[in-house]
Amino acid sequence: MTDQITRVVIVGGGSAGWLSAGIIAASGPAHVQVTLIESPDVHPIGVGEGTWPTMRATLQTIGVSETDFFSECDASFKQGSKFSCWTSVSKEDDYYHPFTPPVKYHDINLAPFWLPFKDKIPFANAVCPQAAICDLGYAPKQITTAEFGAVLNYGYHLDAGKFAPFLHKHCVEKLDVNYISANVVHINSQDNGDIASVMTDSHGEVSGDLFIDCTGLSSLLMEKHYKIPFVSQKAILFNDSALAVQIPYAEDQTAIASHTLSTAQTNGWIWDIGLQSRRGIGHVFSSAYTTDEAAERELRSYLVPSVGNKSVEDLAVRKITFNPGHRKTFWHKNCVAIGLSAGFIEPLEATALVLIELSAKMIAQQFPANRTAMDTIAKRFNKALTHHWEQIIDFLKLHYVLTKRTDSAYWRDNCSANTTPDSLNELLELWKVQSPWLHDEILREEMFPSASYQYVYYGMKGTTNIAVSSGTHNRKNLYEKQWKKAETLFMENVQHIQQLKKILQPNRELIEKIKQHGMQTI
Repeated sequence: MTDQITRVVIVGGGSAGWLSAGIIAASGPAHVQVTLIESPDVHPIGVGEGTWPTMRATLQTIGVSETDFFSECDASFKQGSKFSCWTSVSKEDDYYHPFTPPVKYHDINLAPFWLPFKDKIPFANAVCPQAAICDLGYAPKQITTAEFGAVLNYGYHLDAGKFAPFLHKHCVEKLDVNYISANVVHINSQDNGDIASVMTDSHGEVSGDLFIDCTGLSSLLMEKHYKIPFVSQKAILFNDSALAVQIPYAEDQTAIASHTLSTAQTNGWIWDIGLQSRRGIGHVFSSAYTTDEAAERELRSYLVPSVGNKSVEDLAVRKITFNPGHRKTFWHKNCVAIGLSAGFIEPLEATALVLIELSAKMIAQQFPANRTAMDTIAKRFNKALTHHWEQIIDFLKLHYVLTKRTDSAYWRDNCSANTTPDSLNELLELWKVQSPWLHDEILREEMFPSASYQYVYYGMKGTTNIAVSSGTHNRKNLYEKQWKKAETLFMENVQHIQQLKKILQPNRELIEKIKQHGMQTI
């Protein structure tokens, strides 16, 4: 077979390049050779410090030790996100989006049975133990739990600047990825428009059969070479700027949060991520509604309780600008865009890294046997990625559209039907009469499971009038057996929380034990 695909060339490093290299080298066909070309002059943007639980499976698949990962990447546990001041300006207004689904989620939808008590207990607290564990700052596993195993579902917080070098070392030493440090200066094409090779400034010509563009916002292959259009989503998701800062902990033993904290501001929101040695904090905002100076004042005001009035002015703030959106096509000819070259959206739900994982996994699992097969696989890939991006946009907008905040034009415009996709408006109408559940998942591997929609929809004070859809307005009209099962599960959740309090320990304590003794390997 003369047109067999055997050579994968990844242009660009960072988290996108090295995750793609690791996943394809570990999971793709054995005959495929992966080469990664990384510019010595380009520094990764350094965002993407939060992951989804998918990263556990990814690291395990490529053969990484979870103990080494914690030791070398300043990593900590992430059990979900806590959203503060998103519904109103009240500091008491908050809710959790945990990674653990509601108890017995695939057997029973607990939301209808929680609704009569929605004013007494938040949804996440009623149906899942993880919110309470996050409030305590506890870890999601024990030192006796095996690597990548869990008591409660978890992802990670990590230092993006350390993660890429960690993956680089592993991919080269353990997975035989060929590494070239050079700048790509020219792209050579075949007669059919495919990329034949790339010319570098210090390593000559590098030929390949499949090229992956991981060159970030510059998008060297997909934008500069192929001119693939970019689809802006700024009319739906307004944020296009971020101010990022790193701060040390007040003391070496300061508690490490077990979740990402997202606190809404006047014209945006602030992320707060706890690593082992520091916190990563940033203000995401829309340049159409506020200025850099005003956004920076809000960020520094947020930091004052942590570092004090005097020190806060000395902190160096880094600005990041981006156009929220994605490529119209993600796989064109024999070139695939992964990472920022494919698109970028505000980091509200840690979508950056999980999209990289998902894209590389799709390539590895359905790796084209030859050039003819590539066209069919490319169509399938583009269809799936387009769906994933549409779902991301809907899900992130869900965090805004239900707000009751009216303190700025930013929030008023965000909950306008004119700035909300029709697909989300349809879901919102549906959820008024029946709760989100399993049938809200279209693909086998959705970016966000239906449980995530439940947590955010009810966390944002969304309502469902069960009487409209089923005529079962109160306990008397609901099936007695279902009510009894639901009540039992609510009580079991309370008991489970008490049990977990006894066996789990604070985040930092477990991380220190992991670094000292290591996790158990399977």
